[in-house]
Amino acid sequence: MATSGTQQPTAPIAQARNTPARVSIGAVVAGVSLIAGMVMTPMFWLLYGGWYTLFMFLCGVVAIPAGHLGRRRGKRLGGQDRGVALVGILTGWLLIFISLLLVLAYFGLIAGLALLADSAK
Repeated sequence: MATSGTQQPTAPIAQARNTPARVSIGAVVAGVSLIAGMVMTPMFWLLYGGWYTLFMFLCGVVAIPAGHLGRRRGKRLGGQDRGVALVGILTGWLLIFISLLLVLAYFGLIAGLALLADSAK
């Protein structure tokens, strides 16, 4: 195979995106949507509250490291989406805090009902 001395035109370089920051904010939106779902559909929350809480916790767990990666990458990209990544980090911690409070509320409810049933005997 012979090669010619002319170069092939290269495709234009796409603008770099801060994907981790976008993943972080996507996880935050999903977690906040779960909170809105709990408020708007209390019957489903009562039936599937454990699943809502688990997915809210997982959204927070995804948002925090992705937000930190987005902050680091944003620094290299000249500040692109660094604020979005910071919102992802802070809201991710808030989602984890709320989900842990819900778990404590579940256990408190079960303990209270057990105490109430025990005192009824």
